[in-house]
Amino acid sequence: MNPAVTHPCSTPGEDAVVGSDGWQRLIAARDAYMQAVSPHYDEVLHHVAHRAQAEGSLGKADIGALLLWKRLRADTRWAGALMAVADAEVRRVTAAAVAAVRDTSLSRSTAARVGRAALAGLPGSTSGDALASAVLTAAAPDRTAVYDRRAHVGLRSLGIPLTHSQGRYSRCIDAVDHLLADAPDPVRAWTPREMDTALYYPPSLSLAPPNA
Repeated sequence: MNPAVTHPCSTPGEDAVVGSDGWQRLIAARDAYMQAVSPHYDEVLHHVAHRAQAEGSLGKADIGALLLWKRLRADTRWAGALMAVADAEVRRVTAAAVAAVRDTSLSRSTAARVGRAALAGLPGSTSGDALASAVLTAAAPDRTAVYDRRAHVGLRSLGIPLTHSQGRYSRCIDAVDHLLADAPDPVRAWTPREMDTALYYPPSLSLAPPNA
């Protein structure tokens, strides 16, 4: 096992060293998540991902399902604004995002940046990355991951801070990519989604049922 690995984030100065203790904490966090969370929890994500694969876009019903999956609030101004947008327009916007994150000629972080930018005008994705990252994860679950407050704290607990400046989601994916590239077994074989569940549930935090 590597005693320490330096992980450059794309913002200057955001460098971190993850040592053997950090890797062990990630493995323990992933194990804790798997033991505490129902194996059926991601069924909604899998259903939406299957439809996105078949249709090349996500509609309002798909986003509503992801809202339930992420346990986000729907009694918000943006939710009402989204419902006022034609489903065809929602699909036009999400189709561009789906195409971007599935483009294997792009690095994961670049694809995440382009995909996130495509969603920027969609209600619920104009600020904050929780819902947008859920959409992008459903669009390409083997290339993207969820960003939320817990993932942010999880990265910081490993010594990998992210600023809140523009492009935060792509920097998160860049950090996940570096972790996966340099990790020892069994972490190296994880998908980005598996990594984000470990970041979501670090042993340094209280082990509470998942919520966004």
